[in-house]
Amino acid sequence: YDRLINMCHPISNRYNVAITKVLGKYMEAIIVDSEKTARLCIQYLKDHMLDPETFLPIDYLQTKPLKERLRNISRPHNVKLMYDVLEFDPEIDRVVLFATNNALVCESPEDANHVAYELERDGRYDAVALDGTFYQKSGIISGGSLDLARKAKRWDEKHMTQLKASKEKLSEELRDAMKKSRKESELNTVDSQIKGLDMRLKYGKTDKENTLKQIRDLEKELKFLENKLEGSGPRIEEIERTMRTRDIEIQSMRGRMNSVEDDVFADFCRQIGMTNIRQYEERELRSQQERAKIRLEFENQKNRIMSQLDFERTKDTQNNVTRWERAVHDDEDELERAKQAEQKQMSEIEMDMKEVDRLKAQRQTKKQEVDQMDEVISKARKEVGAIAKDIQAAQKQVTNLENKVEMRRADRHAILTHCRMEDINIPLLQGNLEDIIQEQSVNNSEEQGRDSTANTQEIYDQEARITVDYSSLPDNLKDLEDLDDIKKLTDKMAKTMAEQSMKLQKIHAPNFKAMQKLDQAREKMQETDREFNTARTRAKKAKQNFERIKKERHNKFTECFEHVANEIDLIYKALSKNQSAQAFLGPENPEEPYLDGINYNCVAPGKRFQPMSNLSGGEKTVAALALLFAIHR
Repeated sequence: YDRLINMCHPISNRYNVAITKVLGKYMEAIIVDSEKTARLCIQYLKDHMLDPETFLPIDYLQTKPLKERLRNISRPHNVKLMYDVLEFDPEIDRVVLFATNNALVCESPEDANHVAYELERDGRYDAVALDGTFYQKSGIISGGSLDLARKAKRWDEKHMTQLKASKEKLSEELRDAMKKSRKESELNTVDSQIKGLDMRLKYGKTDKENTLKQIRDLEKELKFLENKLEGSGPRIEEIERTMRTRDIEIQSMRGRMNSVEDDVFADFCRQIGMTNIRQYEERELRSQQERAKIRLEFENQKNRIMSQLDFERTKDTQNNVTRWERAVHDDEDELERAKQAEQKQMSEIEMDMKEVDRLKAQRQTKKQEVDQMDEVISKARKEVGAIAKDIQAAQKQVTNLENKVEMRRADRHAILTHCRMEDINIPLLQGNLEDIIQEQSVNNSEEQGRDSTANTQEIYDQEARITVDYSSLPDNLKDLEDLDDIKKLTDKMAKTMAEQSMKLQKIHAPNFKAMQKLDQAREKMQETDREFNTARTRAKKAKQNFERIKKERHNKFTECFEHVANEIDLIYKALSKNQSAQAFLGPENPEEPYLDGINYNCVAPGKRFQPMSNLSGGEKTVAALALLFAIHR
C-alpha cells in the first residue's frame, strides 16, 4: 500500500499535533497486506543493507474492538475518538484502529487529564490534548510540543503536495477543455459545411430528376418527329428542290442587292476601312452575340447567387451564431474565473513557499547550531573517553601492582614461616619470628568466624612490623634486581643447603621425633598455603567482580544522568517559554555520584541565580515538571 501518513489525514488542521503524538512511530510505518509480505520486505531491506522500517501487516495485527460508548462522552465537551478524526480508506481500518488504540482527543490538557484518570473509577483511557500533552492509562505523561509541531508540519506539507497535484490536474483539464473547445468550433464548422453539402446534394438530386424527366420527354418528342419526318420524305424532297430553286433566286437577288448596297454604302465603307457593308454587319453581329452571351452568363450567375441567398435564408444561421457566441462568452467567463482562481491559488502557494523558505532557512540555522553543539559534545565525549581509558589503564596497572605486592607478601610470609619452622635464625631490626605462630594461633582462636581473606590481611599487616636486617648481606646480593638472577642464586643456595643438610645427617644420628614434628609442621604449612592461595584467588575474583559491577553501575548511572541533564534545560526553557531560563544538574560526588545526592538548580526567567528554596511555588512546580518530563523522556 503506502506509508500510514500518506493513506490517512485529519479532518481538520487543529488535530495535527494530537494525531502526530498518538501515532508516534507508526506515522512512517509501511502498510502491507499480509505477514508474508512484511517478512519479504524486511528480508529485502537486510539483503540490500537499507535502513530499518516498520511494517504493519493488515491480516496480522491484533486490534481491540472500537468502544462505541466513548463517542457519547458529553463532559468535558468536544471529546472525540482519535479514530473518528481521521479520514482513510476502509481497507486500512484495522491499521488505524491498531495505531489509535481507542485514544481520545480533548480540547485542553486539563480535559485530557480528567478523561484519562477521572472519567471512570474502574478504568483509565489514553487521552491527548490538542497541544500534544499525552496522558497514558499507564500513568505516563508526555509532551514535547516543539518536536511535535515540527513533525505535525508533515500533514501541512502533505496537504501542500496534494494542492500542487490538484493544481497540475486542473491545469491539464483546462488545457484539454481549451483543446476540446477549439476542436468543437472546428467540428461545428465542418457540421455546417456538411449540412450545406447535404442541401446542395438534395437540390442536385431534384434537379437531376427533373432533367432526366425532360430528357425522356424530349426523346419521346424526338421519336415522334422522326416518325413524322419519315412520312414527310417525298414532300421534303419537293420542298428541298423548291428551296434550292429559291436559293438560286435568292443568291441572284442577294448579288443584285449586294451590288446596290455596295454602291449605296461605298463612301461609308471607305470611311470605316471595310471592303463592303456586309463585313461590317458580320462584325457587329458577332459583337452583339458575344454581349448577349456574356449577359446571359451574368444572369445565370445572378440567379445562382440569389438561389444560394434564399437557401442560406432558409437556415437558422442567426440563431446558431447567437447560440455559439453565447457559448463562447460563457466559456470565456469560465476561463476568466479559472484564471482568477489559479491566480489566487498561485498567490497562496507563493506565500506558502516563502514561509517554507523562511522555515528552511531557520531550520538550516538551527541545524548549524545543533551541528556545532554536536561537535563540541562529541569532542568532549572523546576527551572523556580518552580520560576514562587512561583511568582504566591506570587502574589495571594498580591492580597488577597490588597483585604483585600480594604475591611478594605471600612469598615473604612463606619464607618467614619456613625460617620459624626450620629454626633458622635471621637478623632482625624489629620484631621476632616467635610472634608469627603465636599471632596465627591467636587469630585462629579469636577470629574463627571471620573471613579468611580478612585474617590473611591481618597476618600480613602484623608481619609488616617485622624488619629484616640486611646489613650483613654482601653487596653483590643487595644489588640484585633481575628475577632470573635472583632465582638462579636462590636455586644455588637451596642446593648448597641441601648438601649441607646431607652432611649433617651423616654426622649426627637422626632425631626421629624431631623429624616427625617437622613433617607435621610442613604438612600444616602446606595446608595453610593452599588455604591462603585459595582465599587469595577468591579475593581477587571478588575484587574483579566488584570493580566490574562498580564500573557498570557508574556507566549506567552516568548515561541516565547525562541524558536527563541534557534534556532538562530544553524542557525548562519550553515550559517557561523563555530562552533565558536555565536548569542544570550536578552530582555532589563526581567520583561515585550514586552514593551521594544530586544538586538541582534553576534560574527563573528575569531573575538572578538563587537557591531552589528561595523560588516561588509556581517556579518550583515548573522546575519539578521539567525534572519529571526529563526523566520520562
